[in-house]
Amino acid sequence: MFDLAHPPAGFVENPFPHYDSLLRDSPVTPQPDGSYLICRHADLNAIYRDTTTYISDKKQAFAPKFGPGTPLYEHHTTSLVFNDPPLHTRVRRIMTSALTPRALASMEPGLIATVDDLLDRMPQEPDLIEDFASVIPIQIIGNLLDIPTSERGPLRDWSLAILGALEPTLTEAQLAKGHAAVSEFKVYLQDLIARRRADPGDPDTDVLTRLIAGDSNGQLSEIELIHNCIFILNAGHETTTNLIGNGLALLHDYPDQKSRLLNDLTLIDKAVEEVLRFRSPNQFGNRETTVEVEIGGHRIPTGSNLHLCIGAANRDPEVFENPTQFDISRQPNRHLAFAGGPHVCVGLTLARMEGRIAIEHFLRRYPDYEFSNQRIPGGRIRFHGYQSLPARLL
Repeated sequence: MFDLAHPPAGFVENPFPHYDSLLRDSPVTPQPDGSYLICRHADLNAIYRDTTTYISDKKQAFAPKFGPGTPLYEHHTTSLVFNDPPLHTRVRRIMTSALTPRALASMEPGLIATVDDLLDRMPQEPDLIEDFASVIPIQIIGNLLDIPTSERGPLRDWSLAILGALEPTLTEAQLAKGHAAVSEFKVYLQDLIARRRADPGDPDTDVLTRLIAGDSNGQLSEIELIHNCIFILNAGHETTTNLIGNGLALLHDYPDQKSRLLNDLTLIDKAVEEVLRFRSPNQFGNRETTVEVEIGGHRIPTGSNLHLCIGAANRDPEVFENPTQFDISRQPNRHLAFAGGPHVCVGLTLARMEGRIAIEHFLRRYPDYEFSNQRIPGGRIRFHGYQSLPARLL
């Protein structure tokens, strides 16, 4: 039986053959700890849309994992992604109101300038993660919250440590690092919020000012405000880094598809969607059952934790023709990289825009890039990407 907490050798680096086997032989797999691994696209799609039977609240699951009252427990049970109405509704409404089409359109020139500046300063042998993919979302999310440029240095390390704590199994060192990151981030944000209260920004473009002000239904508490600021940074950082890094890696590894894109850059939007499907930056979601349910012939008890395998669902042959083929012109492409239903990623339009501009501008400048030394995988099960992509720019 496949055990997500103790996966087979090579799974972290290349889980996709294992997903194919699970889809074929065991699309609903009971886990030794009483949870269930769910792989089919139709099952995930139905679960995402039923917020009564399947809830996002993780207090029960995270208490033994992090310890009640600890920094990681406080964060991951307060942020948007692991909450249900009414908190989820309130916070999402405020965030959505700050990410209007007009606001996103106004961000595009700054995003293009950021990408082009990075390309102008790119060394001849860069690390495409450290020197490019990871820098872009930090700058964009930093701009959204209007974090002074000089104060953005620790943001990536905090984010990696906090999100790393969502892995199925943790060492004591990883747990301690995650707790410390939440605590340090909270201290920083308390000061930033105090400064913003004293000197508010433009609520049409400053998401922090918008979050502080709340809406007609009220304001967030200080703890809700702090942890959802952390969530915005985390959600917009590692996943977008992985989208850009995975995209450049895939186009390098599939030169026929790279040539197609270079010959017709109007395919860039479809190419980004195919990267999201083929190498989803976020490979897993989670839900908890509120009643006994039956999925794939399995009777699943109330209070069971479900591991929703996005990476497998996006290779489901019932939905995708030739699912193991990387095809930048794939249409339709009903992937679940951004989840679905009421919890569909609030920043999906921004993430797509970042991926499109970063990949297109990089290819225009350096169409014949090559990878130099050994790539270093990200080492995560939940988040799939690279820690390092050393390259040569030809």
